Amino acid sequence: MRIGNLELANPVILAPMSGISDKAFRLLAEEAGCGLVYTEMISVNALAYDSQRTRSMFDLTGERGPTAVQIFGSEPRRMAGAAIAAESAGAGVVDINMGCPAPKVVKNLEGCALMRDIPLAERIIKAVVRAVGIPVTVKMRKGWDENSVNAPELARVAESCGAKSVTVHGRTRGQFYSGKADWDIITQVKKAVNIAVVGNGDIFAPEDAVSMMTLTGCDAVMIGRGSLGNPWLLKRSIHLIADRENIPGPDFRDRIDMALRHLEMVCRYKDEPRAVKEMRKHIAWYLKGLQDSSKMRDYVNKAVTAAALREILIEYREDLEKGVQDRGYREEIK
Repeated sequence: MRIGNLELANPVILAPMSGISDKAFRLLAEEAGCGLVYTEMISVNALAYDSQRTRSMFDLTGERGPTAVQIFGSEPRRMAGAAIAAESAGAGVVDINMGCPAPKVVKNLEGCALMRDIPLAERIIKAVVRAVGIPVTVKMRKGWDENSVNAPELARVAESCGAKSVTVHGRTRGQFYSGKADWDIITQVKKAVNIAVVGNGDIFAPEDAVSMMTLTGCDAVMIGRGSLGNPWLLKRSIHLIADRENIPGPDFRDRIDMALRHLEMVCRYKDEPRAVKEMRKHIAWYLKGLQDSSKMRDYVNKAVTAAALREILIEYREDLEKGVQDRGYREEIK
C-alpha cells in the first residue's frame, strides 16, 4: 500500500488513541510489524501555547517509523504550523483528526465537528497540504449522525485538496463507540475516491481484518481498541492478510510477560508516578479473562510504585504456573 510517495510494508496500521498510543505502545506495535503507527492526537492549540507535555508528544526518537502524527484543531494557520512541527520531528505522515467524538473536542468545532462544516474542513486540509512535503491524510467518521452521513463527500474534498489517504471509522459521532461499525460506508468511500482508503472499526480478531479488506475493498485496516492488552492482534492480522498461517494467540505467560515489558518501557519514557497510573489500565487489559483477574485489578490499582506492580505480576504468573487459585496476595502494597 502507498500513501502518496510513502510505501508501507503491509496494510495494518495502529490507530491514534488518546492516552494509549504513546511512544512505548508505538514501539510495541512496530515490533509487531505494523506498516504504520499513529501518535496520540495532538492539540494544535496546546502546541501554540507551548505546552511542554504537548511538545513531548512529538518525540519520535528511537522509533523505526514510519510514524503518522495526528493533529486536531479548527484554525487553518495553527494546523499548518503544527504540521510543520510534525515534519521537523521526523513524521512520515501528518494526519488531520476529523473523527474524534469527545464533547470537549467537538464543542470547539474540532474533531468530528468539522464534518458539519465542510468549507472549514477544506480550508484546513489545503493549509496543511501546502505547509509540508510529507503526505497528509484525514481520519473521519461515517458522519455526525445518521441524518448527516457525509463521509464520501468529505473524502472527495480531502482528495481534491491534496490529501493522499483517508481513514473511515464506520460509526457516526452520535454512536461514539457503541453499536456496530458500518463497514458499508467504507465501501462507499472507496468507490468515491482514487486515493488510498483505510478502514477502521470493530477489528478484534485477525479474521475481522481480512473480512474488512475483502468486503469493503479498502487498502488497509486500522486497529485500535482491539489491540488494548493484545498487541499480538497486529502481528496476527499481518500474517493472515498475507495468506500466511493464523498465528496462535498468547497464553497467560505471554500476556503477563508483555505487561511487565510494557511497564518497563513506559517507565523509561515517563516519570514513575505517571507511568504507574497509566499502566494500571494496560495491566487490566493484559490480564482480562485470566483466572482471578478481577482480584488482581484491585491489587494493581492499589500499587503506587513500579516495583509493586512488578512484584504483583511476577507473583501472579508464578501462581498461575503452579495452578494455585489464590495464595493470598499482599493486602498492603508499599
